[in-house]
Amino acid sequence: MKPRHLALMLFINIIWALNTVALKESVTAVPPLLAVGLRFLMVVPICLPWMRWVPGRMPLLIGTGLVAGAGSFGIGAIGFHLADNVSAIAIAGQLGVPFSLILAILVFGERIRWKRTLGILLAFLGVAVLAFDPHIVDERWALFFAILGSLLWAIGNLGYRKLTGVHVLNLYGWVALVSVPPLFLASLAFEPGAVAGLGGITLASIGWITYSALFASLIGHVGMAWLLQRYPVSTITPLTLPTPLLSVILALFVYPTPITLQLVAGGLLTLVGVAIIALRTAQKREDAA
Repeated sequence: MKPRHLALMLFINIIWALNTVALKESVTAVPPLLAVGLRFLMVVPICLPWMRWVPGRMPLLIGTGLVAGAGSFGIGAIGFHLADNVSAIAIAGQLGVPFSLILAILVFGERIRWKRTLGILLAFLGVAVLAFDPHIVDERWALFFAILGSLLWAIGNLGYRKLTGVHVLNLYGWVALVSVPPLFLASLAFEPGAVAGLGGITLASIGWITYSALFASLIGHVGMAWLLQRYPVSTITPLTLPTPLLSVILALFVYPTPITLQLVAGGLLTLVGVAIIALRTAQKREDAA
């Protein structure tokens, strides 16, 4: 891999890790559903020049946008809003990887061997260990929403797998566009006064939301898509594994919380399980190609 491409991959890892802080800060200052709605609203005009009607695939594209966009990001943001222990929520958010594999088995009939089965078990065992940490007992609802958001993200991935060939900016533009109305409507219904209070939003809050929209959503994902066009999946996937580790370390640094044995053990089990799944899945796809 060329040094400048490796540097880009490192930059993407840092962007995504920093987004843990950006997300927590934005949903603390602005109600979570509204914050995510604003994030997608910022993405639409940037993607608009690339957006095209995709004949025969629009129902799938819209459905994927509602699930992987409004559903996954909205529910996940509620988890971050409720959380005090951000590192635990960042760990639970990694369950999207084993959920995706389980759904691939159920929907596409994908067959796995013992290594990826072990990865699934370790990932879920790690989150179970976290859930029974006495210091996280009050985080159960936050963990629930983080896990539910991960499941919706995994379901959305089924749609993404069937939308190969659609330009990434066209895809993200439609995901953002179809996500804005339900998020704003949900905010009106469940976050009284949030939309009416938009005029009082601070510049700092706008800055955090803008970071998530421009850096995490666009630069991160578009950069990843660009790299995957140039290198095998088995080369790129291992280079994304520092993201969850950096996210947890950054969350512990910015939001000091007790570092318990259960937090460390649960985090390690989950991250090791996710790493096994990611590495073995990437290698299998490369072998199939």
